[in-house]
Amino acid sequence: MRVWVDLTASAHVLVFRPLVRLLRERGAEVELTAREYAQTLQLLELHGLEAEVIGKHGGRSRLGKLRAMQRRLRALKRWAKGRSFDVALAHGSHELTMTARRLGIPSSTTFDYEFAWLQHQLGCRAATKVVVPDAIPAERLARYGARPPKLVQYPGLKEEYYLADFEPDGSVLEGLDRERVLVVLRPPPDVSLYHRHSNPLFPQTVDFLGRHDEVQAVVLPRTDEQRAFVQGLELPSLVVPERAVDAQSLIALSDLVVSAGGTMNREAAALGVPVYTTYGGRLGGVDEELIRQGRLKPLTDPRALELRKRDGSVGERVRRDPADMLALLLSALQPDASTASTSLP
Repeated sequence: MRVWVDLTASAHVLVFRPLVRLLRERGAEVELTAREYAQTLQLLELHGLEAEVIGKHGGRSRLGKLRAMQRRLRALKRWAKGRSFDVALAHGSHELTMTARRLGIPSSTTFDYEFAWLQHQLGCRAATKVVVPDAIPAERLARYGARPPKLVQYPGLKEEYYLADFEPDGSVLEGLDRERVLVVLRPPPDVSLYHRHSNPLFPQTVDFLGRHDEVQAVVLPRTDEQRAFVQGLELPSLVVPERAVDAQSLIALSDLVVSAGGTMNREAAALGVPVYTTYGGRLGGVDEELIRQGRLKPLTDPRALELRKRDGSVGERVRRDPADMLALLLSALQPDASTASTSLP
């Protein structure tokens, strides 16, 4: 079996790392493409994965995104044509599902935030299967043309699947002051169309923590622009890594996570670490469920953060088998089979 995987953002590397390994262990030939954006290429290198780099992010404007998408669609089609792929897989890459459909390749897309309207209108309609958490109400996805049996849902968080074999590496703490409260900070996705309105809460949080004598705050920027901005603040309690780091180990060994995005929030929840969200857009079904469970706390004022040391142990975790996730994604190979399940028990 020949499998194509497209990676367009940093988190996608983490999602597909165990799935690519499983596929190759089963004898599948897997080829990866990647978009130059954020830490995607650095994380591929960190995890020992090779990919054909095709295209880059279109920036903040709608016109820039449209032009970048058009260029990348043409380039992906040229690259994939004639490679005889049996199935194509992605996490939210509408460019993969659109290209796969044009080439007659069955495809699956997965995501866990349902309000990226344009992205899902394009990606879901072109996909053979749409695989999402069962915390997202199915009626929210019908407007994208995703209904059973095309719509497939799984229990829990995607992070509980790809972190199933994860154990933290303590070396990530080298150079940090372990006596202080370790806080991991993740800025908002400034270039995302679903997060267009600036939210002052995260900069306020950075300023508050960056001046706090009892805190060591590690900021994990998404872009070089964000890195330069935070470094320019010259706040005494902030640390800004120059390259992609083992963020999952950093989260697992931290005392607290504050993130304006989704994946890092959910990684913290999956690893049993206290986590606050400063997300300024509409909350999706997964975050709504985590808040109901008390595993994610909305933050409205940085002074409300509970800044205290944990005992150093990894919190309570849920581990799920990534093979279950892979089975749902590969159901694109038999979209009309009467035995195909539309959910995991």
